[in-house]
Amino acid sequence: MSLALDIQRYTYDDYKLWKGDWELIEGIPQAMSPSPVRDHQGLTTFMSHLLLEEIEECEECQVVSELDYVVDDENILRPDIALICNEDNDYIIKPPKIVVEVLSPSTAIRDKNVKFKIYEEQHIPYYVMLDTRTLTAKIYKLEDKKYSLDGVIDDKKYKFKLEECEDIEIDFKRLFKKFKNKR
Repeated sequence: MSLALDIQRYTYDDYKLWKGDWELIEGIPQAMSPSPVRDHQGLTTFMSHLLLEEIEECEECQVVSELDYVVDDENILRPDIALICNEDNDYIIKPPKIVVEVLSPSTAIRDKNVKFKIYEEQHIPYYVMLDTRTLTAKIYKLEDKKYSLDGVIDDKKYKFKLEECEDIEIDFKRLFKKFKNKR
């Protein structure tokens, strides 16, 4: 007998009533960690800035941070950063074009496994994991409905090819430089 059958499952309607920071995965509440540490926040802020610079002329897309992504009634995620296009809601309901998660010790397993699988199933073209320990970006690109590792980058540029905007090029050397200089 599976223990999962005995676990109370919740929906988006329940989730909207909760206080605090949560994600909902397969109807099971997942408490968000305490406020991220300085490097996590710094990488999130600077990566958002670099993406914003790249889409400045694109009227269809925007960069958002910590905005609920309502995948379905039992799966609500909160990516660190998402590039969304043609989205007119107060939260994300369409699959983003790029999702960025900044790995931290308390969330890395969920980001690398559970969220990876959901983002892949939702056919999000790019999933980027920024690692605060190694100061690298693992970039997964959707090909034939599956993610393949397209690069582990720390000191070069990467070009994201999207239909909605012109190509977006991020200089990861520039992103990580300030953090490498602190070490």
